Amino acid sequence: MPWTIDVHEAAAAEIAALPLDLQARLDRFIAIIAEHGPQQLPPKAFEHIAAGLWELRIKGKDNIARAFYVTRIAQRLVIVRVFVKKTQKTPPREIKLAQRRAKDV
Repeated sequence: MPWTIDVHEAAAAEIAALPLDLQARLDRFIAIIAEHGPQQLPPKAFEHIAAGLWELRIKGKDNIARAFYVTRIAQRLVIVRVFVKKTQKTPPREIKLAQRRAKDV
């Protein structure tokens, strides 16, 4: 059964601002999730971050990005925050922003 992928309005603008190689990789992940579910992604491509919040790890040629998402109702995934990662550890403010947006979903 296919998954429905939605993108928070603010996250859509963040995706558009990503370098093209990261956009392409994220699009590929979204296509895999839509057809087969997130469990079919490579094991290191996603990680549980907090209650109900997950992270997609996107690697490009020169950058690394993260896309936070939540799952709602059966087989519906909503991307709530996307950013280019510049430090080793994910900044807590990014997680908090994703959690605030997830409450709107």
